[in-house]
Amino acid sequence: MTVIAHISDLHVSRFHFDEDVFMQAVSEINDLQPDMIILTGDITSDGYYKQFEQATKYLELFEAPLFAVPGNHDARNLGYLTFEELIGEKSWKLTMGDELTVIGLDSSSPDENRGHIGSPQHMWLEHQLDECVINENFSIIALHHHVISIPQTGRERNVLSDAGDILKTLTTHEVDLVLSGHKHVPNIWKINNTIVVNAGSLCSTKLRGKINNSYNVYNINKEEIEIFLHNVGGEKFLFGKYPRNKL
Repeated sequence: MTVIAHISDLHVSRFHFDEDVFMQAVSEINDLQPDMIILTGDITSDGYYKQFEQATKYLELFEAPLFAVPGNHDARNLGYLTFEELIGEKSWKLTMGDELTVIGLDSSSPDENRGHIGSPQHMWLEHQLDECVINENFSIIALHHHVISIPQTGRERNVLSDAGDILKTLTTHEVDLVLSGHKHVPNIWKINNTIVVNAGSLCSTKLRGKINNSYNVYNINKEEIEIFLHNVGGEKFLFGKYPRNKL
């Protein structure tokens, strides 16, 4: 079984980052011993170099391999350059053995809140997904902006500007999981055979209503996908359970 922890929207900064909550989350996730951690953006609140320096020290506390994509807040104030220097590539592909592929996409634009994938990255994505179909790999896409609107988040302004084209590619290739963040609200949609999962904020104080800081955990075996929602320092529960796609 493959275990993946999905965290998002840390917002490391002076005002919007709760260090105590973050440290509790680190302890919980390290105890789970996941195979990997996927971080879907907004590592910082303003994209400042000092915020990224601080964030890298925090991220080093996780024991599992961690793979991140940038969010709209990370792309502010030249943060899109700092991300590559201190965090890593903004778009990437990871293959675990011969069975599972994770693709990270950069949906951010410098100093803008809106999300956009763009034609070059879209073409690259389609090529990678063609290989996943040929090799019958379990496929996961990670990006910051959501490809479909999230309930309980008010007026929709920040879904991907090219969401329709991206969503068509994801569903026609029967991508197994699409992971995103951005709205600080956990949610699951299932579109055809593709499960689209949004993570809440791991440790930001910018929370909606009574929603708690949280993270998702995915247990993936040959037969099914279990998705658990973990409230940091609180309860966890089964968020969704789905059979694996049959190719």
